[in-house]
Amino acid sequence: MRQIAYAKINLALHVRERREDGYHELETLFAFVDAGDVLTAANAPQDSVRVVGEFAGSLGNPFGNLVARALGKLPRTDGLAINLEKNLPVAAGLGGGSADAGAVFRIVRERCGLPDDWRERAAKLGADVPACVESRTCIGRGTGTELEPADDSLAGTPVLLVNPRVPLSTGPVFEHWDGTDRGALTSGDARTIALEGRNDLESPAISLCPQIAGLLAALRGTSPILARMSGSGATCFALYDGTSGRDEAAQHIAERHPGWWQMKGFLR
Repeated sequence: MRQIAYAKINLALHVRERREDGYHELETLFAFVDAGDVLTAANAPQDSVRVVGEFAGSLGNPFGNLVARALGKLPRTDGLAINLEKNLPVAAGLGGGSADAGAVFRIVRERCGLPDDWRERAAKLGADVPACVESRTCIGRGTGTELEPADDSLAGTPVLLVNPRVPLSTGPVFEHWDGTDRGALTSGDARTIALEGRNDLESPAISLCPQIAGLLAALRGTSPILARMSGSGATCFALYDGTSGRDEAAQHIAERHPGWWQMKGFLR
């Protein structure tokens, strides 16, 4: 059994208010890239997780990551031996751990089905996990777990992801948000919502990681449809009208910033 843990990006992320429970009320347009971490699974007497790949060393104890925790949330009669190829940077605004957990849910669904309350189980692992299970463009509200369908007007759009290889934890970025409600997502199709939206965490993220400003400037200099930071950063994305524009942008950035991580793909 093999599943891709599709990289999550926030085409728009509006922070509305801080809640009494300490979380923040959000409105976001989730989208997913057709590339990411890769999970392979085999039946086994008991659960196990093995991590390989470029960013394997960033996870620490594999039994404490979201793959192992997702396995623990789902009832099964047999175990699963999971091999996680960690291709996405950690603490990067791509929902990598959530995407991995979502892939585990899909593996279990294919193997023996999911319980009726799987959405609640997924939400207990993280606010992005329910969206990552289906990995389709959708609107998230509340903490991100209240999902609404969105159209597929951006499906197939070439996308470039770039990260300056600087980890950025979500908590400090939210702590630096100025508390100003700048308004709701607009209505319309996904393309309209994305183009007219914003990421309210860009400014606080840049205050903690100034490299993001240079990264965004580099992407916006390649004539994309849209360039924006994803989630709480530091990964930024750019959407293009065609693969040639995206690939030329990737080459341009690689030549000038060879230390930056990047990934090419298409929106699902």
